[in-house]
Amino acid sequence: MTTKSTHRTPPRVLVLGATGKTGRRVVARLRELGVETRAASRSGEVRFDWTLPDTWEPALAGADALYLIAPDDPSPVKEFVTRAEASGVRRFVVLSGHGIEKAAGEGFGLGMAVAEDAVRESGAEWTILRPNQFFQNFDEYLWQAPLGAGRLGLPIGDMPEPFVDADDVAAVAAVVLTEDGHAGRTYELSGPRALTFAEVTGIIARAAGRPIRYEELTPQAYRAELLAEGWAEADADALGAMFALHRAGHSAEVTEGVRQVLGREAADLEPWARRIAATGVWA
Repeated sequence: MTTKSTHRTPPRVLVLGATGKTGRRVVARLRELGVETRAASRSGEVRFDWTLPDTWEPALAGADALYLIAPDDPSPVKEFVTRAEASGVRRFVVLSGHGIEKAAGEGFGLGMAVAEDAVRESGAEWTILRPNQFFQNFDEYLWQAPLGAGRLGLPIGDMPEPFVDADDVAAVAAVVLTEDGHAGRTYELSGPRALTFAEVTGIIARAAGRPIRYEELTPQAYRAELLAEGWAEADADALGAMFALHRAGHSAEVTEGVRQVLGREAADLEPWARRIAATGVWA
């Protein structure tokens, strides 16, 4: 369900996951725009913990728009959305994932799928953002260490992925949080071209000026490597389910969501890789 926007002045925005990959960028973008923004996380400016409902209402106080990053565990999501709407939130922007409707129930993305359903069933405005894999997974989290070690091994084959810049995702989020005309919309957010992981590894290797090889792994071998590195079984299984989604091609399509919202082309990975390589992150 959606309702017509009633925002006449910039909303007061609560950003969940405000220390994370997109959340901190959304906070920065909103504050650059002069929007009153509350940055919430377990260790951020405003304390928020999905497992501690007593932290919810204080975080929500005064907010009428919300950037919602759901937890992996979907159990608290519907109750939180209900409480958020009761507290005065009139606009939800949910970070989901490209192809997530194909993944729900398969060990990956259930929290995001439940968040999508919860805001659709609310009486508030909602917009859903479904981005592809972020460029920043290569330099900030998942794959920075393997690339730095000279070898990236994944179970993806030659299925391409139109990777997207998290800065573009944040820019889109800032627009739909603060401007009218996006209620009831789902935006698939990809980069301008699809690349295989092997191709991206080559781009990064050239940008870094050093050998980095891509190695194709079986799902079983990939899981074994994760466990050997100390990953929890549940997290290893979730990553395996994510790659199963990608191998099936459910996130391979190049989409126009960034252009639809921002009126420009999404950022390309190759110039980004050259810029990031100059910082020495893959040296």
